[in-house]
Amino acid sequence: MGRVSDDPYLWLEDITGDDALGWVREHNEPTLDRFGGDRFEQMRAEALEVLDTDARIPYVRRRGEHLYNFWRDADHPRGVWRRTTLDSYRTERPEWDVLIDVDAIAAAEDENWVWAGAEVLEPDFSLALIELSRGGADATVVREFDMATRQFVDDGFALPEAKSAVTWQDRDTVLVGTDFGPGSLTDSGYPRVVKRWRRGQPIEDAQTLFEGEAGDVSVGCGYDATPGFERLLITRSFDFFNRYRYELRGDDLIEIDVPTDAGISVHREWLLIRPRTDWTVGATTYPAGSLLAAKYDEYLAGTAQLHVVFEPDAHSSLENYAWTQDRLVLVTLVDVISRVAVVTPGDWTREEIPTPSNTTAALVDADEYGDEIFLDVSGFDTPSRLLWGRAGGELTEVKRAPSFFDAADLEVSQHFVASADGTMIPYFVVGHRHSSAPGPTLLSGYGGFEVANTPGYAGVLGRLWLSRGGTYVLANIRGGGEYGPTWHTQAMRENRHLVYEDFAAVARDLVQRGITTVEQLGAQGGSNGGLLMGVMLTRYPELFGALVCSVPLLDMRRFHLLLAGASWMAEYGDPDDPDDWEFISKYSPYQNISAERTYPPILITTSTRDDRVHPGHARKMTAALEQAGHRVHYYENIEGGHAGAADNAQTAFRSALIYEFLWQVLS
Repeated sequence: MGRVSDDPYLWLEDITGDDALGWVREHNEPTLDRFGGDRFEQMRAEALEVLDTDARIPYVRRRGEHLYNFWRDADHPRGVWRRTTLDSYRTERPEWDVLIDVDAIAAAEDENWVWAGAEVLEPDFSLALIELSRGGADATVVREFDMATRQFVDDGFALPEAKSAVTWQDRDTVLVGTDFGPGSLTDSGYPRVVKRWRRGQPIEDAQTLFEGEAGDVSVGCGYDATPGFERLLITRSFDFFNRYRYELRGDDLIEIDVPTDAGISVHREWLLIRPRTDWTVGATTYPAGSLLAAKYDEYLAGTAQLHVVFEPDAHSSLENYAWTQDRLVLVTLVDVISRVAVVTPGDWTREEIPTPSNTTAALVDADEYGDEIFLDVSGFDTPSRLLWGRAGGELTEVKRAPSFFDAADLEVSQHFVASADGTMIPYFVVGHRHSSAPGPTLLSGYGGFEVANTPGYAGVLGRLWLSRGGTYVLANIRGGGEYGPTWHTQAMRENRHLVYEDFAAVARDLVQRGITTVEQLGAQGGSNGGLLMGVMLTRYPELFGALVCSVPLLDMRRFHLLLAGASWMAEYGDPDDPDDWEFISKYSPYQNISAERTYPPILITTSTRDDRVHPGHARKMTAALEQAGHRVHYYENIEGGHAGAADNAQTAFRSALIYEFLWQVLS
C-alpha cells in the first residue's frame, strides 16, 4: 500500500523524529536568513497590530442572558473566554466578565494550551465542556467547567487528549465519542463508537448507543434540548459527503430516510433537507442545492408534504441558513455576491434584507430560543459592519471594524473566463484605479469540499500587500461551493483536473488583460489549496512567477494513510484502487516532479502540530524538489495545528514571511 519501497523520503513522515526535526531546523534557518530582514520585521509588526488591536469587532454568540466571545490580544496571546450583556455590548466599551484565561491556565500547568471551544449546557447554561489543544492540534483534552464558580469541576466529566466529540444530554449526562481503546476509532482517526456517559460513572462502563465501521469517517451524536422537542440524534458518516441519520427513542433506532448526501437540520417541528444531487420524490425532482422543509414527525411517518424553501438556478446557490425560534434566515449567493432573506415557516414567504454590492454577508449568530440575529457584512475594500436586530425587523449597526489600510485608490471588479471545457469561471480583482501598468499580483484559490470563497475584508492582506501597490485576485474555481453542490461534484475524483484547468485559465486571463505579467504573478493556497499550488508548480509552471504552498496535500499516493487522509477519499479517490490511481497519478505533485522543466520559486510552509494534513507532505515535496535542482524555500512552525499558527504572534510571523517572499520574488 502507498508504494513505500520507491519513496526515498519516507523517513520525513516521522513527525517528531530526531532526524526529521533536524532536517526541519536545517531548512527553517536559511529561509529566515533570506527573508528575515527589515521589511519582514516591519510587516510582522504591521500584521500584529491588525491582529491585536482592541478596535476589532468582538464577535459574539448568545447563550441565555449573555453574549459570549473568545478574544486574543497583546495582553492575552492565548486568549480569554468572556461574556457580557446586550446592553453593555452595544456601548463603545463593553464590560466583559472573564470566565477562562487560557494564558493563566497554560502558565499554571506549564502546557502549550490553545483554545478549542466550549460546549455549554442548554437551556440553563450552568455548565460547559471546555476543549483545549496542545499547540493547536485537532486532538483536544476536555474538562467540565462550572459557570457560576468559574472553576473546573473536581471529578467532573474529563477526557484525555483525543479527537473527541462530546455534548450534553442533561447536567448529569454527556454523549461522547472518543478513543475508548483499541478498535474504537475509524481508519481516519475519528470516533467509531458513541456512548452515553453518566456522572460519576467510569467511562469504560458508559452505555454504548451506536457503533459504526472502521472504514467510516466518523460516528457522531447530538442532543436537541429544546423544551417539548427533545431529541437524541446519531450520525454515521461512511464517507466525507455521505451519512446515515437516526433518532434514538428509548431503545428504538429510527432512520431519518433522506438521501445520504443531503444535509439536514431539525428545529422544533421542522425538518430541513438540502440534497447535494438531484432528488426525485414521486413525480417531482428537486434539483441539487435546493432547500426543502417538512414537518419532522410527519416525515418519519411517511405522510409529510415537502415544501420548497429555496431553489437554485444557474447564477444562485444557498450559502448558509440558521433558525431563530420562529424564523429561518437564508444567506444565498448570486454570482458569488451575498443576498440575505428572512423566511416565515408554514407559508414560507420571504422578506429580503438589503446588503451592499460586492460584499459577503455572514450569519454570526441566530438565537434559536428567541428572535435575535447578528449579521456581519464586509467587502474587499470595506471593513466589517456588524448588524443586530430581530428576524423580520430592521437591522441596525452595533459595531464597525476599523480601516486597516487606505482603500481610496482601490477598485473591485468581477470577471469571467472560459475554462478548458468552456465553463465560465468567475474571479474578483482588487486593483488600483491609478495604475495602468501591469504589477505584482497575488492570485488565491481553494477548489474543494464545496467551500465557497467569497469577498471579504482582510486587514493583513490590505496592509502587507494592497497598500504597497499589489493587486489581489480571488478565483472562484470549481470544486468549491460558489454555485452550489454541482459546482463541487462535477470536479471530484476523476474530474479533478477541472479544478486545475479553471485556476490556470484565470492565471492566463490576468496576463492577457494586462493586469500582470507571468513574472509578476504569484499564487497561494493552503490545505486542499496547497495541493492546488503543487499542481500549478508541476503542471503549469510557465504561468507563475512565484508560489506559496501552505499545510498542503502533495503526496497523493499516500495521503489516505496519513492522519485524517482516509476521510478524503470521497473527494480525491482511493490510491490503492488501480482505476483511481490512474487519474490521481496524473496530477499528484510529489510523483510528477520534473528535473527538466523550469519551476518558479516556491515557499512551502507547514506545522509540526498539524494532525489533520501530515507535515510529511510538505517535507517530502521540499526534499524531492531540491534533489531535482529546483528553487524551494521551506518553513515549518513547531506549533499551530492545521491553521499553521497557534496565536496572533505566530500568524503575524507567518504572514510577514509569505509577503516578504512574494515581494522579493515578484517585484
